[in-house]
Amino acid sequence: MEETHQKYLQTYLQQFSYLSPKELELLRSQLSFNEYKSKDFFFKNGEIQKKMGYVCKGLLRRYYINEKGKSITTGFVKENEYATDYPAFIQQRPSKYYMECLEPSTIIELSYDDIQEGYKNFKNNEKYGRLIAEKVLTIQTDRVESFLFETAEERYLNFVKDNPNLINRISLTHLSSLLGIERQSLSRIRSKIAKK
Repeated sequence: MEETHQKYLQTYLQQFSYLSPKELELLRSQLSFNEYKSKDFFFKNGEIQKKMGYVCKGLLRRYYINEKGKSITTGFVKENEYATDYPAFIQQRPSKYYMECLEPSTIIELSYDDIQEGYKNFKNNEKYGRLIAEKVLTIQTDRVESFLFETAEERYLNFVKDNPNLINRISLTHLSSLLGIERQSLSRIRSKIAKK
C-alpha cells in the first residue's frame, strides 16, 4: 500500500512545480492519506469541512436534499480532482451539501489550518489557493450556464464528451439528477442518440 501512496503523492506534488524545496517539504509533511469505503461520506450537510481532499482513486458524488426530501446531484469528483465545497470551506461555515463516495476512494487530505499556515509563511502557497478557486468557480459557472443555454440533450452530450470514463461508473438516476431531467427523459435521449 505504501508504494501506491508514494505514487499518488508524486502525482499530486507535480502540480506544485512553482514551490521551493522548503515549501514542498512543508506541504509534504502536512498531507495525510485516507481510505474511504463506498457509501462513506467525505463530509455531510451541516458539517464544517476541516480538510481539503484530493482524489487519488475513486469517485464521489456531491448532492443536496431539496425541500421535498429528494436528493439532487450537483457534481461528481473523480481522480485528480478536489473534493470540497470550496466557498463553505474557505469561510469555515457549515456545508449545504453531502459528499459521498460512490466507489472505494483514496484521498489526500490537507487541513484548513495547514493551508492557512502555508498562505502566511509562503507567498507561493497563495497561488495554490487561487488555482483551486478558479477550477471550482469554472465548474460551477459551467453548470449554471448549461441550464441557461443548453437543451437537456446538449447537457447530456457535453457530459459524455467531458467525462468519457465516468459514464459507466455512475447510475442513470444520479446522472439524470445532475442534468436536471427525469430518468425516463434521459433514457429517451440516450435511445434517440443511439439510433443516429
